[in-house]
Amino acid sequence: MNQKTDEQTLRQAMELLYFGYRAFTDAPDRILEERALGRLHHRILYFVGRQPGISVTRLLNVLKITKQALNAPLRQLMEMSLVAMATAAHDKRVRELTLTPSGKKLEAQLSGTQLKQLREVFGQAGEEARAGWLQVMKALAASK
Repeated sequence: MNQKTDEQTLRQAMELLYFGYRAFTDAPDRILEERALGRLHHRILYFVGRQPGISVTRLLNVLKITKQALNAPLRQLMEMSLVAMATAAHDKRVRELTLTPSGKKLEAQLSGTQLKQLREVFGQAGEEARAGWLQVMKALAASK
């Protein structure tokens, strides 16, 4: 592949990543908008749901955001009774997060739309494409 074609391919990949992400976030964004929530709220719900009892410090590391950036959305989720915070039994300084039943329901609704979408497109693309996509996404995530 020559340099010009390679750049064209890379630009096409960039555009498809952008358009794919837009399609991937469309349904959850509409659900979140009904509650005056945004994508950071969704990420918090997702990772707290995937790792019940996650500490605030660990969540900050996973999301790669500052305490200041997490404070308002997390507080909002707690005020809406979607996320609960408790003191860790092993260390009183550690705050652990879990989803409430309402939080689990909302997270399942949000992620459910995306799981369905991925199931459909992976089914259409085939196993080899799915494996290649996962490999590319892992490498992209690790490149930061």
